[in-house]
Amino acid sequence: MRLGVLGCSAIARRRTLPAAAEIPELEITAVASRDAAKAAEFADRFGGTATTGYAALLDDPEVDAVYLSLPTALHHEWALRALRAGKHVLCEKPLTDRADRTRELTALARERNLVLRENFAFLHHPQHRTVADLVADGRIGALRTFTATFGIPPLPDSDIRYDAALGGGALLDVGVYPIRAAQLLLGPGLALSGAVLRVDERRGVDLAGHALLVSPDGVFADLEFGFQHGYRSRYGLWGATGALGLDRAFTPPAEHRPLLRVDEQDHAEEFVLAAAHQFRDSIAAFARAVLDRAPDEPAWLDAAEETARLVEQVRAAAVRVPA
Repeated sequence: MRLGVLGCSAIARRRTLPAAAEIPELEITAVASRDAAKAAEFADRFGGTATTGYAALLDDPEVDAVYLSLPTALHHEWALRALRAGKHVLCEKPLTDRADRTRELTALARERNLVLRENFAFLHHPQHRTVADLVADGRIGALRTFTATFGIPPLPDSDIRYDAALGGGALLDVGVYPIRAAQLLLGPGLALSGAVLRVDERRGVDLAGHALLVSPDGVFADLEFGFQHGYRSRYGLWGATGALGLDRAFTPPAEHRPLLRVDEQDHAEEFVLAAAHQFRDSIAAFARAVLDRAPDEPAWLDAAEETARLVEQVRAAAVRVPA
């Protein structure tokens, strides 16, 4: 698969492109940035031809698929243009900042039989399959509550995630992780029961939030996120006879061996799970889908639409508290 890189972001530099370099069935053939020096630097390091034109990259016949790592507010425009150009798209999360825009992209991908995925790398870590299997086997009894937290310390003042015009805010950056994890472990059809956002009125962005969702079978999902916290990345499931907890749930380093703890009435057990390189596995899964036309693509498109719907509902219904 010949990959074009649209946008030279920090996540592309630190995580995605080094992981892509480890995938033998993938070759980076073009890199585009509005900053010519940055495009040249990325091309020198990761391969491909540097260009300052996003449109020129999409016109390149040597590009089969696009990795899009622009600011969130630009995702819709350039993902749409990429799909119209016949390119498969791996887009940094979230796919867009609005549900109608996400549906437009997923409809076009379905129509043209193109692969379109959000780069939620954590979904590719096998630790979550272990969790799901334990719950399905009844290890903690009937599931009652899912809790998830993703918080990071305050960002530098110049960080684009504080820029409302570029799609900034904690909900779109870290809040989508607990929302997507709730979908993964509780299934589709989640309904919003309530939400609160702490808002920086000067910047016009949310800095933290809390949402309560309910699954169709009555399981509560209590989700927390923000830019005002000591780092935390974890989730837990609480059932009728026990509880299960997983730390470093969303951003484990490639060498990290997850610790999964199960607590029951008079017994506790810890499982040390295998390490996994979730960024590499995410990119590899995308490449395989492009090359093999994997049959699970409708599930990815449905999940993107569901995430966008829930984000929009949280934004619309949330009580706003000044920062």
